[in-house]
Amino acid sequence: MSEPIGVVIVTFNSAPVIAECLESVFASRDADVAVVVVDNDSTDSTVQVIEDWASGRVPVSPRGNCPIRPLGPVAKPVRYTVSQAGDVPAEAPLVIVRSAVNGGFAHGVNRGLEVLARRKDVSLFWVLNPDCVVPPGTAAAYLAAAAEGPFSLIGCRTIYYEHPDRIQTDGGTVNRWTGVCSSVHARQAPDTPLPDARELDYVTGANMVASRTFLEAAGPMAEDYFLYYEEVDWASRRGNLPLKLVDGAVVYHHGGTAIGSGTAARRASPFANYFNYRNRRLFARRHLSGSGPIILVYALLKAAQLFLMGARDEARAILAGAFLRPPPPDVKAKVKEGEARRLAFGAAHDQQRGR
Repeated sequence: MSEPIGVVIVTFNSAPVIAECLESVFASRDADVAVVVVDNDSTDSTVQVIEDWASGRVPVSPRGNCPIRPLGPVAKPVRYTVSQAGDVPAEAPLVIVRSAVNGGFAHGVNRGLEVLARRKDVSLFWVLNPDCVVPPGTAAAYLAAAAEGPFSLIGCRTIYYEHPDRIQTDGGTVNRWTGVCSSVHARQAPDTPLPDARELDYVTGANMVASRTFLEAAGPMAEDYFLYYEEVDWASRRGNLPLKLVDGAVVYHHGGTAIGSGTAARRASPFANYFNYRNRRLFARRHLSGSGPIILVYALLKAAQLFLMGARDEARAILAGAFLRPPPPDVKAKVKEGEARRLAFGAAHDQQRGR
């Protein structure tokens, strides 16, 4: 058996989806997996669901529309350890890190990477969303692709869980002037040929594999984004290490189950809009010199469009984020008071409190 592939899954109120995700990951063929789940202070039963799954107390059955059948089965119990701080040995197949604060996506990913990086036998780090399910051959395909030569990040085709006849993303590009990220081949048929990875700016943070070489050169993810643009920023720090795509492997992803991201069937929530437009400004300051004024004009036009549609909360969130202002009350209320808000909103939070 080849070296294990390390898997980092960040959860927040993921009780409805996490068992199905874990079942699919541990059912991987021709690949060992070392999984670290970092729970970002969930207020639901996420951790209990994980422990019930690992012990075998609660059997997992794929939901009616699950695109993978059969799902598993995985022999139980799966040995696991639980840590409040992440300072546990990573030798158990499953490590659950319970964060005392919801520090956002990158914060959770970095805590998981810290645990896995202690293992000398792990050189690949697969960041996977909890609302994903993976076919049994995907992990082995990643391992095979990684053995072909140096790289920064590898992705594979990510397909909509609810619509397996549509591609969600094959990676993405960033508009140099507006900072807008576009998913390549979004909503196209799954038999569409993969793009040339050299034409991509990033691969989706819902399903990406980092090399140890890249991790050591670029460092961890920037945690001040809280959510959105973390993977875009990370990929922008890859230097001469190329992005890669794996042909013939896929991951199925729900998308937006915790944060209200926009999909083909719904508008993005105010919460999603605030962070998307705020982080676009932050990313542009770091990587897109001179684009700030155009990004603001783009945000004003989008906010005006939503306002005319009657989506006033969404419009206000866009304006607050784009102008790096404190979040609207309905956005702020979705993040627990105290340290979590400081991590989520940063200087805007301090400004709002009169500091």
